[in-house]
Order: sequence, then structure tokens, then C-alpha cells
Amino acid sequence: MRTAMSTVRVRLRSWAVAICIATALLIVALASDHPGTDLDVLGYVLLVISGLALGISRWAPIPVLVVTGLCVLGYNAIGFDVPAAGYLWAVYAAVRAGHRIVSLVASLVMLVCLPLAIMASPLDGPAAEALAQARQVLEIAWLVAAAAAGEALRLAERRADEAERTREETARLRATQERLHIARELHDSLTHQISIIKVQSEVAVHIARKRGEEVAESLLAIQQASREASRELRATLETLRDENESPAHGLDHLPELLAGARGIGLTTTLTVEGDRQGVPDAVDRTAYRIIQESLTNTARHSGSATASIRIAYLPDGLTIRVDDDGTAKPGSAATPGVGLVGMRERVTALGGRLRAEPRHEGGFTVQAELPVAQIS
Repeated sequence: MRTAMSTVRVRLRSWAVAICIATALLIVALASDHPGTDLDVLGYVLLVISGLALGISRWAPIPVLVVTGLCVLGYNAIGFDVPAAGYLWAVYAAVRAGHRIVSLVASLVMLVCLPLAIMASPLDGPAAEALAQARQVLEIAWLVAAAAAGEALRLAERRADEAERTREETARLRATQERLHIARELHDSLTHQISIIKVQSEVAVHIARKRGEEVAESLLAIQQASREASRELRATLETLRDENESPAHGLDHLPELLAGARGIGLTTTLTVEGDRQGVPDAVDRTAYRIIQESLTNTARHSGSATASIRIAYLPDGLTIRVDDDGTAKPGSAATPGVGLVGMRERVTALGGRLRAEPRHEGGFTVQAELPVAQIS
């Protein structure tokens, strides 16, 4: 939105300058004495065109340079003693756009042709020759000034662009440092504790089996969850250390996720529709995380023993729906916990939509629509 408004302002300024120059040229022509001819109307038209053409000089500097040059030669040949202000502005715009060689060649042609055009005008021979010589010296000075102004502004804009790139690089460096800081904090605070849980659960399972005792399902679930958490934590830490590295978990890992859910007593059904080809990695990972968080919320908060998962691969997107038969009542407000907020942020970042609310028939539903065409 801001970029569009800036473009509109630039266009308005360009056309305001063009109209002012055209008006000034027309006023000077009307105020000056020149021999009347049948071509006066054409001369006035060329004056106006040489000014109004500057309205597009920022986007088409070379064509405007040619048009204004021809107009200047034309109205001088007709007998209008009017400065070549339109052409000077066109030189400034062309040099500002980086067309220095073209501007130089065009200006040399103008310096050669302009005296000839003046001498071809209806003025008396000696007067025309004197005017041509005086105008040539004046035009050289103004051409140098216009070119210098355009070059100075071009260099200033290039320095501004370089400063902007430097700021972006600094921001990326700070983001990298922040990721490394987060990685270190996570490593220090989580890795050790998860490793203890993993080791203790494995020891408990080993001792129980060694004694010939039946291992509790909850203990096996803790063992599996700690292993999975350890792997995911390592992948996340690698991602934070390197922004180009991505966690490996995607929809290919759904069987392991559903097996873990069954280990904690949650029965799940999975329905897949459509062809999976063409799903970007970002969408694949986000879909996995949505299902994972939905099942976690179901196990923790809903009091449900069953959950159904439906994945539909569409030509332009991927839809996910996770339903449970928990205690959520129709019309009740969903509490926006950390898990729901995280899911919504992931989906919004990909340009998708998320709906998480109690179902009409009871229980809770999470529905996500993830676009594919915009990401691939």
C-alpha cells in the first residue's frame, strides 16, 4: 500500500513539473517577438509537447530525450526564440537514470543542429547568426549544469540504495545472532532435562523387562515421546543455527506421530484424498505441525479418546481437518493457548486460513487451508 502511494506521488510530481515547464515555455513564446508565419500554430504545439513529454521522463528517459530535442529544433526553425528548457530537463532525467553516453551523444547533435535551425528561421541572416552563436554558448553551459545535476542525484540515490542494503545485511546479521542465542538457551535449558527423562525411562523399561514384568503403556509412551522430543529438539537447534536448514518432520512422519498417539490411549483415523505431488516443504512441515499440535491438545484438554484426521490435496492448496469427540460444547469460546496461537501464526505466514472451534455435534475441530500455488 505504501509503495503504491509513493508511486502515485512520484507520478503526480513528474506531471506537475511537466505542466509547469510547458506553461512557462508557452508564456515566453507568447511574450516574445517573432516573425509571424503559417507555422506558428505548429510552433506552439511543439513547445507544449516539449514540456508535457517530461511527464514520463522518469520511466522513458531516452524517448523523451529524442522527442524534446526534435521539438526544440522544430520550434527554433519556425522562429520561436525560446530556451530549450524541456530538453535540458530531459538531459537531467536521462543522466539521472544512468544514460550518460546517450545523453552526451544527443547533446552533441543538438549543439551542432540548433544553430542551423536558428539560422534557418525567418530572422534576418546576421541577426540569426549572432543569436545562434550566443545561444550555443548558453546551451553548452546549461547542458553541463543539467548533466551534472542528474549525475549528482544518480550518485546520491545509489549511495542511498547501498545504505539500505547495508541496513538489511545488518538486520540479517542481528537475526542470525539472535537465532544462535536462542539455540544456546534451548540447548542449556531443555536438552539436559529431556536426556534425563529419556535415560530414566529406558532404564525403567529395561529393568521391568529384565524382571519379567509387564511394561506399562504409559512408560513406553514416555520412552517414545522422549526419543521423539530429543530428535526434534536437535533438528530445531540446527534450524536456529542455520536458517537454510529445515527440520525433517513432514507428512511422511505421520505414521510415527499416530503411533505415538495410540501409545497414550488416543485412537486416531486418517483419511487422505487427492495426489500429494507438488506440495512445498514449508506447507508439508506446517501441515505436520498442525496435526501434531491438534492431537496434543486433544490428549491434554479435550478428554477425548478418539480423533479423526482428514487431509485433502487440492490443485491449488492443502486442507487439513482434525476432529475429536471431547467435552467442548457448541457455542463455547475456544481458549487461545500457545498451541493455537502457534498454529495460527504458521498458517498466516503461508497465506492460509485457520479455524479452531467447538463443533456443532460436540467436540473440537481444527481446520486449516494452506495455499500451494503461492509457495511453490
